[in-house]
Amino acid sequence: MNDDAETRAQAAREVCPFLTAKQTAFHLGISAHTLRGMRLAGKGPKARRHGHNWRYHIDDIEAWSLARSGGEGDV
Repeated sequence: MNDDAETRAQAAREVCPFLTAKQTAFHLGISAHTLRGMRLAGKGPKARRHGHNWRYHIDDIEAWSLARSGGEGDV
C-alpha cells in the first residue's frame, strides 16, 4: 500500500471506520457496481448491514486487499 492510501485509511479509522459502498469502491479503485457484484458473489471485502445500507469496515477492506495482492507491494 502506498503512503497516500495509508493516510486515507488512517483518516477513515479516526473519523468513522465504516465506509459506504461508494467510498469503499473509490478506496479500492473500482466501480460501486463492481463492488456490489463482488458482494453478491461473496468475493469482495466483508460487508455489514447498517439499517438499509451496506457498510465496509476499513480494516476488512485492507485485509481483503492485502490477501488479494499476496501481502506485498501496491494494491
